[in-house]
Amino acid sequence: MKKLLALCALSTLAACAAVGPAAYGPVDSKGFGYEETKVESDRYRVLYRGSGGMSPEEVEDYALLRAAELTLANGYDWFRVVGRDVAGEERGGVGVGAGFGTGTYGRRSSVGVGVGGDLGTIGGRQYFTVRLDVLLGEGAPPAESENAGAYFDAREIADEIGARVAR
Repeated sequence: MKKLLALCALSTLAACAAVGPAAYGPVDSKGFGYEETKVESDRYRVLYRGSGGMSPEEVEDYALLRAAELTLANGYDWFRVVGRDVAGEERGGVGVGAGFGTGTYGRRSSVGVGVGGDLGTIGGRQYFTVRLDVLLGEGAPPAESENAGAYFDAREIADEIGARVAR
């Protein structure tokens, strides 16, 4: 039992040290980072896959930053998020369970009883992916309406979030 606990503790420590927040950038060899798809001349789908240790808010900020960069690079001033999805999944770690059972040995027969349970995962990390569908625009943004969603000034987002992002 002591060896099992030591193995679990070691695995948890290794999982915590293995992956930290990834630097902002395009998708890397591990699959973390941004990618975009041009849907129309003024529409993009931005996907940002965060590494372990990144909160969903941080991953969404990175996706907004990429949308702002695309907006400015294409000569536009603002963008509006017309579709948004945040997905999370737990990866890694060690599954821990406990069980108890009886059996029959030799020529004797008996009724078997078994009890088991899943105690959860130790050392797993949450990974978040944010998908934004954005519409780009020039000049002053139109007046906001309840159905239109928020408009973002691309320069403000690039300056504000860009100053906080590790590159």
